[in-house]
Amino acid sequence: MSGPVIWLASASPRRSELLRQIGVEHSLRPAAIDESPLADETPADYVLRLAKHKARTVWEALAPDERRPVLAADTTVALEGEIFGKPAGLDDALAMFARLSGRTHEVYTAVALAAGGKIAVRLSVSSVSFREVPPAQVRWYWTTGEPADKAGGYAVQGRGAIFVRHLAGSYSGVMGLPLYETAELLGGVPGLMAAEGAQ
Repeated sequence: MSGPVIWLASASPRRSELLRQIGVEHSLRPAAIDESPLADETPADYVLRLAKHKARTVWEALAPDERRPVLAADTTVALEGEIFGKPAGLDDALAMFARLSGRTHEVYTAVALAAGGKIAVRLSVSSVSFREVPPAQVRWYWTTGEPADKAGGYAVQGRGAIFVRHLAGSYSGVMGLPLYETAELLGGVPGLMAAEGAQ
């Protein structure tokens, strides 16, 4: 069978980099879906729904000769159950950081794997504590361009790391693809040698 071992239903360079880190050959096949939260949806339900929806959307669009496992993930930041999406602009980023500054929030990442017409899913939840972040630093951070496409307005693997006082849970999960849960899913598919070696 030619082509990638799996499809990654994402355009995220971070997720692709994490898959390469554990030796999983893949190609990108982003899923274009509506990522709006539903009314009264919990952060866990939100990321689980979107990860499964992304995996299913890509799987159903594959031609018969393209049928390989599809891996999808979704990440959100939440504070006291409130979902924080990507900041719409500087004012939005300032408002987010005003809420997150000096407090501990949760990062929810769901991973879904569609294979053989079935979808398996895993959830990773981590706690991230921010130091006090003055508005001037948020303004500087916004000029770097890093926060614009990140849930919660920061990247733990980038300049945003300077705001993180403590992290409990999965560092790769906070980045957007928890590797323990990912390897667990991939290891359940016969013939995925790279994933089996990652366990």
